[in-house]
Amino acid sequence: MEIRQLNYFIAVAEERHFGRAAKRLHMAQPPLSQQIRQLEDQLGVQLLNRTTRRVDLTAAGQLLLDRGRQIVNDVETLRADVYQVGKGATGVLRVGFSGSATYGVMPRIARLTKQVLPGLSLALNGEMLTPSMEAGLRNGTLDAALLRPPVASEEIDYRVVTQEPLVVALPSFSALAVDRPVAMHELQDQDFIAYAPESVLNRITSDLCRQAGFQPRITQVVGETSTMLAFVAAGGGIAVMPSSVRAFQLEGVAYREIDNVPPVELAVAWLRGHRSALLQNFLDIVATATADATTPAPADERLLPS
Repeated sequence: MEIRQLNYFIAVAEERHFGRAAKRLHMAQPPLSQQIRQLEDQLGVQLLNRTTRRVDLTAAGQLLLDRGRQIVNDVETLRADVYQVGKGATGVLRVGFSGSATYGVMPRIARLTKQVLPGLSLALNGEMLTPSMEAGLRNGTLDAALLRPPVASEEIDYRVVTQEPLVVALPSFSALAVDRPVAMHELQDQDFIAYAPESVLNRITSDLCRQAGFQPRITQVVGETSTMLAFVAAGGGIAVMPSSVRAFQLEGVAYREIDNVPPVELAVAWLRGHRSALLQNFLDIVATATADATTPAPADERLLPS
């Protein structure tokens, strides 16, 4: 039995008339009658009682109609689901992202994903450092990541999607919490609260301090951006962070831009050779969500050499 034959039979059974069923199916009546005969021969039972005026269902025909409708509906649903998955319109994508992205691009990406591809579910893993996200992409626990370049692994491709200035988060009572940018050398005598040493932002901060002529005095290492800001609010020190954290307003914390330092990049990354339709749709959403960023990302996509 073929789905085509089942559709023919359902049309005849519902219309109770070969002529009307043929018209509904946009075909001639003789081939339709032939198809129904073939179906009865294949099943070895009579499905229809035929008269000159109409056709009626036998008990076997009624059963085939009831079950057949469900089968046809299931096949159509399956066809639609397969198409949606194949086009990357539905499924689950596991995404890692840095702590500061929580307060910047990730809310926009999540909102746009829900609007554009409601069938795409994002399994989000936040507060991750770049090395951890690289490992997740390589071992298959992540499908994509919003991370801070550079990326060490040659197995990973990435595209820079935005750049943002660096700011220093200060206790609001600090003498540096004035209405002007702060120079790096002014931070020389401050206690620093930092991410783990393997963090890209930790390395960037250390390099900027050395360029300003001092070694940062790191008194606290934390893993989460919100925890870092809580320590700042408590007067435990200062923290150098991307400007997107300004969205996190915490009593006791003041943000000031750092003068004459380069912006930091945020990139979307994936494992080379694993660019599925689902991932491509997500990359398009990321591009749209970051297109109106304050500082535009470079237009070129950075791909590691093969």
